[in-house]
Amino acid sequence: MNVELELAYLGVEVADPTGFGTFLADVVGLIPGDTTTAGAPTWRNDDRAQRIIVHEGPANDAIFIGFEAVSAGAFDRAVKRARDAGETVTDGTAADLAARRVERLVRIEAPWGVPVEIVHGLATAGEPFASPLVPGGFLTKGQGFGHVVFVTTDLDSADRFAREVIGLEQSDWMETDLGGIPLTVRFYHCNPRHHSLAIGSLPIELPQKLHHVMLETVSQDNVGLAFDRAFKAGLPIANALGKHENDKMFSFYVVTPAGFQLEFGYGARTIDEPWTENRRYDRISEWGHQPLQSPLHA
Repeated sequence: MNVELELAYLGVEVADPTGFGTFLADVVGLIPGDTTTAGAPTWRNDDRAQRIIVHEGPANDAIFIGFEAVSAGAFDRAVKRARDAGETVTDGTAADLAARRVERLVRIEAPWGVPVEIVHGLATAGEPFASPLVPGGFLTKGQGFGHVVFVTTDLDSADRFAREVIGLEQSDWMETDLGGIPLTVRFYHCNPRHHSLAIGSLPIELPQKLHHVMLETVSQDNVGLAFDRAFKAGLPIANALGKHENDKMFSFYVVTPAGFQLEFGYGARTIDEPWTENRRYDRISEWGHQPLQSPLHA
């Protein structure tokens, strides 16, 4: 495994940044970062300056994701790979660098409709991460801040982009049925995290491109306490506590105030070499992950 990238950040546009921020602080247990040069609030789950960047607007969806190259050489190789794959690679402006708090940045349009930014030199926050709601914090070192999952109707184009343009490797894939609708999901890694990106394919267009963002904490108790906070807040629980079959993550899914979901998890397996588990799964979970309350399961 050629470890040269980590998931750096997620940019979202939400109609109610204040309510979304309250959710991130009081339910998830993130802490605020400094606002961007454009005045957008940011949120942290570790010692990096920003991990979730929140813009105000009607989309209620992801508007960009960033992958950080672990070195200047890795950044150069990532840019060359994208250009060699025939993609249009746009250099970031000085304003882009300031807003993302990075030293270098290029932008590539992804086929699932959310731009991918390759960056280097994501800034460190001025203060260490310490959340009173999440003792011990989140697992990010060497793995990036979590994972993101998008949904598309063109899995072939998305798969080519993930592998040939970004340079990710497939961990495994799933083919299953959701109430008569076929679902295929491909999971991709670029470091020991089982997947930093996953792409789901459905034969219908969904209102949001981002299905969920995942944050992995360091203890099972933190997951349980977060579940209690989400439940007591009256938030829709799309999937209650359960364990995935492929990555072994113990987690739950809550519907955020923006409509997409957040997975809060612990204990995922990691990728090692040689990886011999790139195989098909036919179910989402070993157990649990049942819907409790969600407009998606009316």
